[in-house]
Amino acid sequence: MSGKLITILKISILLILLLIGVLQSHCAPGSTAEQGVSTVAQSAPGHDRRMTGRDVSLRHFDRTPFLPSTLFPTRTPILRSSLSSPLTCSPASLPPTPAPTASSTLSPMPTEAPVSRTLPEMATLASARPASGLSAVPNSLPTPDGVQREAWVPILMYHHIADSPPDADPIRRDLSVSPQTFEAQLRYLVGAGYQPITLRDLIYHLALGASLPEKPVILTFDDGYEDNYTNAYPLLKKYGFVGTFFIVTEPVDRKRAGYMSWAQIEIMSTSGMEIGAHSYTHPDLRGKSVDYIIWQAVGSKEAIEARIQQHVRFFSYPSGRYDEQVVNVLHSANFWGAVTIETGTYQSSRWPFELQRIRVQGSDTLNMFASKLNLDW
Repeated sequence: MSGKLITILKISILLILLLIGVLQSHCAPGSTAEQGVSTVAQSAPGHDRRMTGRDVSLRHFDRTPFLPSTLFPTRTPILRSSLSSPLTCSPASLPPTPAPTASSTLSPMPTEAPVSRTLPEMATLASARPASGLSAVPNSLPTPDGVQREAWVPILMYHHIADSPPDADPIRRDLSVSPQTFEAQLRYLVGAGYQPITLRDLIYHLALGASLPEKPVILTFDDGYEDNYTNAYPLLKKYGFVGTFFIVTEPVDRKRAGYMSWAQIEIMSTSGMEIGAHSYTHPDLRGKSVDYIIWQAVGSKEAIEARIQQHVRFFSYPSGRYDEQVVNVLHSANFWGAVTIETGTYQSSRWPFELQRIRVQGSDTLNMFASKLNLDW
């Protein structure tokens, strides 16, 4: 009898040891399941994590085409926890407020440190959110058909449509295209057979093969300067053009001189102009926390949506600076694409968040402008 008990005990101990081993293999840190969850939370599909934080184009990596609203019908883990709780970044971690400089001219938006604010001041998210459903731009794209497409579409990049002030520095002069020059450029585009489209038209073409005119062109305007409304907008209407205006929302919220008001932005949106987001304070977004990028990019998006009652689907990287984490946040927040300052006209369904543009400079002659559009049709 005692021999049988000893045998039973040995078998029981062996079974217990086997069970413990199985449990340890499933619960160990770094297991395949845990790594899979971590990967989903940190990276959008098709992006190589080695690129995070580097100021280079991500284009040379072979990545799967993606569109945020189709692959992410709901917010992904990268945003879900952040948007359901208060921002974790503290005002103390932000750079100090830059000292004002004496100048009679309107300076370009800063390219480095944002203005330091308290969290209540920081949130354009505090703007009244729309009570009714947003209109005009669909909430989500139709499912892409999986075909990789490319198109040669010039996306023109403007800033000021105004004469340079007498005391303007070289940067301001470079960013300023006079109304007379701008009108001459519009006349050239019309005479050369170019037809205006929006970024939404381009994305539908890349995703689904929607038709484009024979010679499409997109006009974009960065920062939200008031001369975009007083000078560019009337000329666009005169020549039957549509423009895409990327708004930095902090100066609009604070009614800073030289920038458009919300009323002016609403008027342009109602008349058919496309409105995009350009951040809250125009900082360098590289190397920033997810919450900081959400505040800057998604916060400006939602503030604009609350005012114009239309979905904002496109983003312009402040000073053209971004890294993979910025792309991931935009992707997860249901942006459809983003424009860069990388020179070119080649657009691909593989890179909707790295659309190339052509910088139009104040010193460009009409011949120089035409040469920038010299595409092999």
